[in-house]
Amino acid sequence: MRKAGNTIDMMMPTKNDLLIAYGRIKDHIHRTPVMTSRFINQLCGCEVYFKCENFQKGGSYKIRGALNATLSLTDEQREKGIATHSSGNFAQAVAVAATIVRTKAYVVMPENAPDIKRQATLGYGAELTLCEPTLQAREKTLAKIVASHGASPLHPSNDIPVIIGQGTCAYELLEDIPDMDYIIAPVGGGGVSAGSIIAAQHFSDGAKVIGAEPANADDAYRSLIAGRIVPSESPDTIADGLRTQLGSNNFPIISAHIDQIILVEEDEIVSAMLLVWQRMKIIIEPSSATTLAAVIKQKSLFTDKKTGLIITGGNVDLLHLPF
Repeated sequence: MRKAGNTIDMMMPTKNDLLIAYGRIKDHIHRTPVMTSRFINQLCGCEVYFKCENFQKGGSYKIRGALNATLSLTDEQREKGIATHSSGNFAQAVAVAATIVRTKAYVVMPENAPDIKRQATLGYGAELTLCEPTLQAREKTLAKIVASHGASPLHPSNDIPVIIGQGTCAYELLEDIPDMDYIIAPVGGGGVSAGSIIAAQHFSDGAKVIGAEPANADDAYRSLIAGRIVPSESPDTIADGLRTQLGSNNFPIISAHIDQIILVEEDEIVSAMLLVWQRMKIIIEPSSATTLAAVIKQKSLFTDKKTGLIITGGNVDLLHLPF
């Protein structure tokens, strides 16, 4: 055990933990493709591999963690339903997971969440409650719902089963491209970053994990410097999935093992998103685009390296695009 600031480091989940999680969920998820672009490789001066979770059930990687956590519950717990607070992608993932295990999903969503994510969550059958767009309001509203229905709360990024489940995304990437030099994941709540670190630690020969974070929501970057979790206050970024903050379980993993966090500006996120849409003809959301923006911004770091990008989702309001 070690301390990172005021937070006690948990034991790193084991190789077997991740394999058990993958065995638990693999028949219920898509094994998403790894895609490449010769133009983007030439632009970046390296080999870029896109792990396309925009093709995943629910439109994002979040189903991996939500489903692993749900299937880890007892039958009695599942009968009472599952609940979460989320700006969108984890909300949809919990709704899909509830459908798979035939239970009820209760979702708290900030009122400024994209309408497309709100409608998709309802479409998957969840009971939706809107709240003010603050972490405090989300947590307070969720606590009331849990108390009322007896549902099991699932944190979008800080529950250990969720973190391990999210790590199965990088695990698949490393199975397909085993000699990866870097894996870049967006940093918001920290679940996919910590999960990618777990996978890299156990299933790669030294692949480094880098976080990509909006400069306008840089609490994770500041947390690493401070050695403790710095609250996310009034994040103002187009990457709506990254407007959250690190948690007590994922922060120790990230602070101990992440190589670095690269900050990207809003225009860099939009440019990277547009580049993927134009050149690869696939829909990715702004949170996903932070990873490519980070490579373009720090080209010299990735020169001639095999670099995997976790494309976390593709849930975009097509009527309100940023370009």
